[in-house]
Amino acid sequence: MAFVFLVVIPLGNLLLVGGAAILPPAMRLFLAATLLFASAAQAQLPADTEAKVAAAAEKILHDTGVPSASVGIVQNGHVVYTHAFGSANLQPAKPATSEIAYPIGSISKQFTATAALLLQQEGKLSLDDKVGKYFPELTRANDVTLRNLMTMTSGYEDFAPQDYIIPAWYKPIDPLANVHEWAEKPLDFEPGTQWQYSNTNYVLLGLIVQKVSGEPLYKFIRERVLDPLHLEGVFNTYTQREKLEVTGYVSNALAPPRVQPLEATGWYFGDGDLAMPAATLLAWDLGIVNQSLLTPASYKQLETPFTLKDGTDSHYGLGIFVRTQNGRLKFEHSGEVGGYVAENVVYPDDHAAVVVLTNQVASSAASEIAAAIEPLILTNSLSTAKPGPSADVVAAFASPLKTILTGFQTSQIDRSLFTSNCNAYFDKDALSDFQSTLAPLGTITSVMPERTALRGGMTYGLYRVAFSGGTTLLVDVYLKPDGKIEQLLVIGKL
Repeated sequence: MAFVFLVVIPLGNLLLVGGAAILPPAMRLFLAATLLFASAAQAQLPADTEAKVAAAAEKILHDTGVPSASVGIVQNGHVVYTHAFGSANLQPAKPATSEIAYPIGSISKQFTATAALLLQQEGKLSLDDKVGKYFPELTRANDVTLRNLMTMTSGYEDFAPQDYIIPAWYKPIDPLANVHEWAEKPLDFEPGTQWQYSNTNYVLLGLIVQKVSGEPLYKFIRERVLDPLHLEGVFNTYTQREKLEVTGYVSNALAPPRVQPLEATGWYFGDGDLAMPAATLLAWDLGIVNQSLLTPASYKQLETPFTLKDGTDSHYGLGIFVRTQNGRLKFEHSGEVGGYVAENVVYPDDHAAVVVLTNQVASSAASEIAAAIEPLILTNSLSTAKPGPSADVVAAFASPLKTILTGFQTSQIDRSLFTSNCNAYFDKDALSDFQSTLAPLGTITSVMPERTALRGGMTYGLYRVAFSGGTTLLVDVYLKPDGKIEQLLVIGKL
């Protein structure tokens, strides 16, 4: 996890080499930032690799219809590439640039986790504190720890598993009221026994950081995390939404994009509220690899996946997925808020990272572009993920899904199959978009399950749907325990 900057001195080990060990912390941080800037200015991708990156990004944007992507790459410890493709705004037309900040959604969780680790270093809290120490009124508060919140093993239900905007999210909310609504429900499982992604965990963690620090959450993150790392161009997507220079969009079943308004203020708090340029997110990644802010012990906790009570590896640390693929350590997290999807991948031992920021919700473009870039900057490609839990439920839904999608080709919908939120999504415009997009593709020849997971008390399923005209679409669903459909979206074309 070291980068070569001074002669042959690895920056990650700078504190352990010769006289550099006597530098004060502020000087060490300044030196690291200065050297990083200098090296980034001099390094760049080989021309043929840069051409392949551009070709991949442009093809995926064309195939998915996503308006824009801002791409950044770290290779061999240097920022070697930042470039934006497409349109930050469609009407009037405005080209995307790499300097524009995009919302990063749930990648924000890493910043909130870092804030909690800073407070732990100062002895003001412990990750093994019970939630009841701070909010005793919540469900099983004396059985759930801060570590359970940060590793998604608390059992608190996710308030935002959907990949579209439900009606409630257009009304402002107090984050504390949101936590009271969702963390006073019965737990989805016993703390520490399962892993299930939940934004509720990090809203609660943000409130705890705020309570312990005595400062507003964003102010604390700004002063103690962003400023010391010299991260420029960062702002709060919701309380500073006037700073957004890129418009968010939604596409119903790959129809032409429509403008997607952001959620109201208060829904994302510590769990998905930051925006920044791609280069700034790369600088954050390098800060993790170089261990520039926290102690080595704190970074160890950040990067160590939680082990469930039955000994199963959750593959999730503190706000990051942690996996080893083909012998290569990989940190990854995506982010999604109304109108935007981001992807952030870090290979700490390879001194490499890929950032892709896009401006269309419920799209696979960001992850597809990142996946296309990874083998271009690494020595070998990565293996695909294995199927998750509840495969039987997802497999059983393949036949009903075929019937539903066939109905959409003629604007037919059996609303008894859907929840109220999903019925609200399928308004006149969405049904028109689905019909105009799916009808020309021909009959459905196959529906094949690709991936499963559990989230928000629901079963997630990703499907490949093939049509007689030769097109294959990716479709995802969320199924409630009673079988009702909470989400059904076309998220990409293969």
